[in-house]
Amino acid sequence: MIELKEVSKAYQTDKGHTWAVGSVSLAIEKGEFVSIVGPSGCGKSTLLNMIAGFLEPTSGSIRVAGRPVQGKLPASLGYIFQKDTLLPWFTVYRNVALGLRFHGVPEAQVRARVTELLELGHLTGFEQAYPHELSGGMRRRVALLMSLAVEPSLLMLDEPFGALDTHTKTHLHRELMEIWSKLGQTVVMVTHDLDEAITLSDRVIVLSSPPSQVLLDEYIDIPRPRDVFTVRESPIFMKHFQSIWSVLGEQFRSAA
Repeated sequence: MIELKEVSKAYQTDKGHTWAVGSVSLAIEKGEFVSIVGPSGCGKSTLLNMIAGFLEPTSGSIRVAGRPVQGKLPASLGYIFQKDTLLPWFTVYRNVALGLRFHGVPEAQVRARVTELLELGHLTGFEQAYPHELSGGMRRRVALLMSLAVEPSLLMLDEPFGALDTHTKTHLHRELMEIWSKLGQTVVMVTHDLDEAITLSDRVIVLSSPPSQVLLDEYIDIPRPRDVFTVRESPIFMKHFQSIWSVLGEQFRSAA
């Protein structure tokens, strides 16, 4: 689904070129859930934005579904930013329906699709609520449903739960797993939370300090479906945590 070959990204500064991403090569299969972790400033979000077509790489190539990205948005892309992008003057219903209406979907189909999504996101009954009337977790759910409404085959998540408390975050993990298991998108998530990455992902990729490269690409062999409330207690979870932390922690120590 996604293929990166020796992808790098440099920014021009007063002191010359600063390399946000060194040389990254990886492949992600259709339907996989992959998380990218690494020290601050290693280019995690930059890498995500290059895959999404928001940024062009300085060198290397990116292909999504067999087609080169080259700074253009791939077809059928959903993107969840660090801060939610809800329109504050729209209700929950109108926010979720926005993409469908933009694509000219008939109103009867819009109603059916939005009703289905709100049920899937446990937001039935909040159709006429405005964003300021919702909790932080509910706003994140609405943002997720806005991206899912147009049925993207590729879903990009940039620190989607970073600002939430542990209780809210864990409940959203469960809901994301339920939605993903039903809809089956290819998901690439950037996160600073190693517990979150292991809980949700098929693979966890560790990037080095800049100029970044892939230090570890670990398959998470925890059976699905996973109980997000108990999975952290399992020996296999701890095995993966220790394996990944041995690499990630060394990067943190080096940066310090």
